[in-house]
Amino acid sequence: MMVAGLGAGSAAAEDTVRLFAAGSLKPALTEVARDFEAMTGIRVEATFGPSGALKDRLAGGAAADVFASANMEHPRALAQGGQALPPRPFARNQFCALARPPVALTSATLLDRLLDPAVRVGTSTPKADPAGDYAWELFAKADALRPGSGRVLRAKAMQLTGAPDSPKPPDDRSVYGWLMEQDRADVFLTYCTNARLAVEEEPVLKVVAIPESLAVGALYGLIVLKKGNAARGNALADHILSEAGQAVLERYGFTKP
Repeated sequence: MMVAGLGAGSAAAEDTVRLFAAGSLKPALTEVARDFEAMTGIRVEATFGPSGALKDRLAGGAAADVFASANMEHPRALAQGGQALPPRPFARNQFCALARPPVALTSATLLDRLLDPAVRVGTSTPKADPAGDYAWELFAKADALRPGSGRVLRAKAMQLTGAPDSPKPPDDRSVYGWLMEQDRADVFLTYCTNARLAVEEEPVLKVVAIPESLAVGALYGLIVLKKGNAARGNALADHILSEAGQAVLERYGFTKP
């Protein structure tokens, strides 16, 4: 899990807002947080990691003011449990396939290549990380197209990210670019925003769009925690949803909810 304190200096606790956010949001929300700090003087203390693991920490009493998840399910669960205000959708993401050079992959051949016994398929960890759940959703769609293929894909998928014991990249690397550089998978199913960052680090990698018949999309949701400071939490949440915050998210490949 990656933890980053955003902003400089030793601001007092009353001038800090605590953000828990999905790892896929780290580049975009780091910039959003810095803009928020410059506008308000309130320091953002951000913790990034798999949304499911962060939700469990919050349900167990971890202190935070805002939770930005890669799905609506986790924020909704905390809200229904009485720990947060109602969730608000704030961004969308799509799934892509990230491929190493030896794999001749196109959108049209994606399912064939995923089912090829010689092709190693990487995913995140279901339940701990929504990216893993979305991969399993894609496998269910594959099963509808070719009965039995979902079982094959679930069995062969290597859950390389999202779990507490998942490999950790160097601090200055994206986990997906690093894993592919380390030859841990031939094709990785992940968010298109993650895939784009991986290609920026490793230009030999290729991003392939998922065909419409298998397409999976993610709706991201955020909540303000009741145990936290509601005024600061709402201020940060409103900034993420503002025109300025949305513009930053769009620059990183997210779309509006």
